[in-house]
Amino acid sequence: MLNGFPNIRHMRVFIEAADSGSVSVAAKRCHLSQPAATQAISRLEEYLHSPLLVRRRDQFSLTPSGAAFKRRAGQALLHLENSARSALRTSGENNKRQTTFDRSITAAQLRNLIAIANAGSFSVAARNLGLSQPTIHRAARSLEEIAGIPLFTASPSGIMLTKAAETLVLGAKLAQAEIRQGMEEISRELGEDRGTFVLGSLPLARTTIVPQAVHAMVESAPRLQVRVVDGRYPELLRSLREGDIDCLIGALRYPLSADDVEQKLLFRDALAIVAHPSHPLANKRNPTLKETLNYPWIAPPKETPAGQYLFNTLHIQELDQTPVRVVSSSMILLRGLLSQGNYISVVSRHQIGVDERLGTITALDIPLEGHIRDIGLTYRIGWRPTETQQRFIEFLKKFSATSSS
Repeated sequence: MLNGFPNIRHMRVFIEAADSGSVSVAAKRCHLSQPAATQAISRLEEYLHSPLLVRRRDQFSLTPSGAAFKRRAGQALLHLENSARSALRTSGENNKRQTTFDRSITAAQLRNLIAIANAGSFSVAARNLGLSQPTIHRAARSLEEIAGIPLFTASPSGIMLTKAAETLVLGAKLAQAEIRQGMEEISRELGEDRGTFVLGSLPLARTTIVPQAVHAMVESAPRLQVRVVDGRYPELLRSLREGDIDCLIGALRYPLSADDVEQKLLFRDALAIVAHPSHPLANKRNPTLKETLNYPWIAPPKETPAGQYLFNTLHIQELDQTPVRVVSSSMILLRGLLSQGNYISVVSRHQIGVDERLGTITALDIPLEGHIRDIGLTYRIGWRPTETQQRFIEFLKKFSATSSS
C-alpha cells in the first residue's frame, strides 16, 4: 500500500463526480473550479495507477476500478466524519465546528496522528516516518488548531492522546484499512491481485489450521501476502477494532468483549489434562484430578478460556497450597517444561494434536465436565473482505472443519 492515505479532498471530488456523473457538479459541491476538480480526479488516478472515471456520451461513469474504489473511499470518509464528530462530542465542543472539522483534515495530518499514537512520542513518530521532529510537531498542533480542542498531553514517558484524539485515531485507522482494501481491489481488477491479509491468531489455531490455510492461499494467490500476528486476546482484539488486523481466529468469548465486533463459530474443541508421555500418571488407569495436584502445574493465564476453566471449574486457587508453579500460554514453553520434569497442564485437545502424534505430549485419562469451547472467527461489524480475502477465510473454514472431524 502507498503511504496510508490519498489526498482526502481528491477522494471527495471523485465521489461527487461519480454520484452526479458530472465533474462540474462535483466542482460546485466541493467549492472548486472545474479545472481544479478535473485535476483532483487526475491526481487520484495517478496515485492509484488506474483510471476511475470514463466519459460516456454526455456524462462520466465509473470504470471497474472506480466502482471498487468508490465503495471503499465512501466508507473511509464516513469513518473520518463519524470519528471527528465523536471526538468533538467527547470534548464538549459545540456543533458548529462539527460541519467543518472532518473536511479540513489532511491526509498528512492523519498519517502523522497515527504515527504519534503508535509511537507515543513526537521524536519516534518522526523517525518512523522519515520526517523531522519539528515537522511532526507542527502537524500535530495544526490538527489541534483545526479541531479547536486539545489532542495531546505531555507525560513522563512521552506524549499521551486525549480521549478525543483516541476517537479520531480509531476513525483514521479504520479509514486507512478501507483504503488499503480499495487499492487491493483495484489491483485485482488490473489482473495483479496484489494484497494482504492480516490475521490475528490465538494459540489454538496456530498448530494446524492457520498453517494449512496459509499454504493453500499462497498456492492459489501467489501475489497475496498473509501476515499472521500472534498475541494475547486483549491486544489482538484492540488491533482488530482499530483495523490493524482483518480478523481474529481462536476461542470465542462470551459475552462479547466489544459491541463493534461479531463472532462466527467454526467448531467446538475439548480441553484435556496433559503431561509428558514419561510422566508417572501417563500410563496409569483412571488417574484422578486430585492425584495431579501432587505435581507442579503449568497454568494458562487466568483470562484465557483454558485458564478460566482451571480456576472457575476446578477451583485450583482454593487449595491450601496451589500446585501452579508456572503461568504461560506458550506452547513452546509447555513442550519444553513437560520434557524437563513431571509437570501437568490443561490445554486444548486440538492444540496438542501434532504433539500427540509425535509422542511429545499425552492427554491423561481424566474425564472433565463442561470443558467444550467454541472456536471461530471474530470480525469488525460491517467489515467487508475483498474477494481474495474471502478466499482465505474459506480456507480457514475448510481446515477448521477438517481438524474437528
